[in-house]
Amino acid sequence: MKITGIRTMTVDVPLEEPVITAIHDIRSIGYVLVFVDTDADVTGEGHLFSLPARHLAPLEAMTTVLGQSLIGEDAHRVEGLWHKLWTEVNFVGHKGVPLFALSALDMALWDARGKALGQPVHRLLGSCRDAVPAYHSGGLWLSRSRDELVAEAKKFLKQGFRAMKMRLGKPRWQEDVERAEAVRDAVGPDIRLMADANQGLDVRHALRLGRALEPVNLDWFEEPVPAYDVAGHAALAAALDTPIATGETEYTRYGFRPLIEAKAADVLMPDLGRVGGVTEFMRVGHMAQAWDLPVSPHLYSEPSLQLCGALQNCDLLEYMPWSALLFGEKIEFEDGRARIPERPGLGFSLDLDALERYRAAPAAGSAAKPAPKRPARRAAAKKDEAPAAKPEPKAQAAPKTRAETKPAAEDPPKPNAAPEPAPKPVRRRRREPGKTPWYLRRETEDA
Repeated sequence: MKITGIRTMTVDVPLEEPVITAIHDIRSIGYVLVFVDTDADVTGEGHLFSLPARHLAPLEAMTTVLGQSLIGEDAHRVEGLWHKLWTEVNFVGHKGVPLFALSALDMALWDARGKALGQPVHRLLGSCRDAVPAYHSGGLWLSRSRDELVAEAKKFLKQGFRAMKMRLGKPRWQEDVERAEAVRDAVGPDIRLMADANQGLDVRHALRLGRALEPVNLDWFEEPVPAYDVAGHAALAAALDTPIATGETEYTRYGFRPLIEAKAADVLMPDLGRVGGVTEFMRVGHMAQAWDLPVSPHLYSEPSLQLCGALQNCDLLEYMPWSALLFGEKIEFEDGRARIPERPGLGFSLDLDALERYRAAPAAGSAAKPAPKRPARRAAAKKDEAPAAKPEPKAQAAPKTRAETKPAAEDPPKPNAAPEPAPKPVRRRRREPGKTPWYLRRETEDA
């Protein structure tokens, strides 16, 4: 099954209401949709998301450029193609935009392979379950009042969810505690409740807040400090009974290994669109198993279901309804658990008809257009074109007077003289050993 082409499409999907966190003000979600075409009439699909949508251009451009190295390759050789792409991005770096592009292409390759074999990806990776508990992550925002938090938490309970996540980050840590206590009282002691500070606190603030939240019995305290502060996460993990969760902004196993070695995380949260796709997500999951650490995927709810179905230590799915509009199929829930799809590939197909009205301006395609040709210097005149009018002759200037035409007096020519020789450069004399330098001699004599 040879790869014959790489295609992309960008969409900008507005949210029904703004999403406010400690560091975000989100009005819409931008997506890069990726298609890997093959000669077997099978197309693999992947996608990336961006906050904000104006960052789509470099993601799409890098995906298009990197994908050209896959043309003509066997789409079944996913492991080998991952390493080919890894080598390809060596010059531009193994983090950031190149890894987003690699992740999307790897996602589409696994989707194509599953479709070609008629199997869901979780069975190709080694299935371990048919359903996984899911927590609702699409609410309980920092912008909600305490009463609105309680009402929304009860709504999630009525929808069948047995787990949910709220956001933290109020200026006064006491207010965060009051809000968390209100949600816990509303849902009861048996519901799994997580809290996410979205990297918005410093270590001292997070420590006071974390200690005050211990009676609320959170399942985890997510990204209390900036993601790059590994030492801060490690200090909090050592000081608090509440598990610390982080990892959604890390790239590849090489980003997760320091977190594990520093004991900076009790729960690892790889992001399918950032970590390196399905291939690298599985490596991170298996690496975490060696330390008996659980993993929970960050967003990408639909395709991440396949990974939850293939990793024994991945026992909780983040359900975010943002991406539901992308697909023709929907996640099926039963008693708070999300069913692992048995459809071939990643189990969800992009609904291009529904997404057409959200299409964003192409980024990579515009860069690929050839530059316009310059017009010829002497273009042939058209037959039906009227000849250009001749310019009117300029009016002749009045003749100058004799005084005006008299040449100005010139300086008399200088006699030919031999050029003066250039002065020879003065060479510094090396000071004799033990002799006082001149700039100190006067002071020495006076002394």
